Amino acid sequence: MDKKLLIVDDQNGIRILLLEVFNTEGYRTFEAPNGKIALDIVRRESPDLVLLDMKIPGMDGIDILKNIKQIDASIKVIMMTAYGELDLIKEATDLGALMHFTKPFDIDELRIAVNHQLKHTAPSAF
Repeated sequence: MDKKLLIVDDQNGIRILLLEVFNTEGYRTFEAPNGKIALDIVRRESPDLVLLDMKIPGMDGIDILKNIKQIDASIKVIMMTAYGELDLIKEATDLGALMHFTKPFDIDELRIAVNHQLKHTAPSAF
C-alpha cells in the first residue's frame, strides 16, 4: 500500500515544491494551507507522516500537532520552521514530533529524512 504524506504549510510555493518532490518519490501526497483543512485530511486519510509548518496563521503548528496526536498518536510528524525558536521546537519534540527542519531547508535532507521514516521503519508489532 502507498504511504501517505500530508504537507501543511501556509506558503503555496513550499507546498507545491514538496508535493512535486514527494509525488516523485512515490507517495500519495495531500496538502493543506491551514490547520482546519489539515485535520480534516488527517481524519479522512490517516496519513503516515505529516510535514508541518510551525507558524501558520490561525491554528499554529503546535496546536495542529496536538490535534494530530489526539486523532492518531501513531502518525509521524516532522516540523518545519522559519524561526530558530528553541522553546517551540522543544515543545513540538515533547509532543511527539520526530525532528524539525529550519527554512530554508535542504530539500535533499528533508527527502532523505522522510524516506527514512516511511521506507525503513519496521512494521508495527500489532
